[in-house]
Amino acid sequence: MVTMRKTGPAKEKRSDNRERLEQEILDAAKRLFAQRGFGGVSLDHIAREVGTAKQNLLYYFSSKEALYRRVLHGVLDVWLSYMAAITDNADNPELALRRYIAGKLRFSREHPFDSRVYANEVVSGAPLFAQEIRDRVLPALQADIAVFNAWAEQGVCRKVDAAHLMVILWSSTQAYADFAAQICLVLGKPEMEAADYDAGEQLLVDMVLRTVMVHAG
Repeated sequence: MVTMRKTGPAKEKRSDNRERLEQEILDAAKRLFAQRGFGGVSLDHIAREVGTAKQNLLYYFSSKEALYRRVLHGVLDVWLSYMAAITDNADNPELALRRYIAGKLRFSREHPFDSRVYANEVVSGAPLFAQEIRDRVLPALQADIAVFNAWAEQGVCRKVDAAHLMVILWSSTQAYADFAAQICLVLGKPEMEAADYDAGEQLLVDMVLRTVMVHAG
């Protein structure tokens, strides 16, 4: 009689361990790339941060650049999910703008390393990720611009330069992650609190609605 070995649970456990280690590598790489930029990080740095061997990293990612690109794609996945608030609420301009600003500030609060690693890449001229930005960010931006233009044609919003408005919203909301240290110094506190994000959100929403909405107060 041939006895079949029960390998299902063991395989599942190995798979879970691999997924866990891969996520730990991505999280550590994101922190280090955010703090030091691409050029200031090596695979050895990341391996030490994770507590594993460099060869384990190379099992999951063929090179530092491959790992860096994977991190940035993950950043864009999250960022673009918040950016979709405009098109997802195109039938209600005020709600769309409120949700967009709230979402972008939530991104800065909950994913500061994501924002900083992306900022580092862009500030350096996007040498390794420019095409991906063109392929993924520009279509989302063009979709948002089309919504703003439709609002203007319907007479519910003023006609604005939507591209520049979105750039201003990106910079103002992402500052709460990218320049958190400066904001804390200005506010005189070791770290920002929920009330600080709420105050920034309220002010930004008021400014944008007064600029965009035809019947804003």
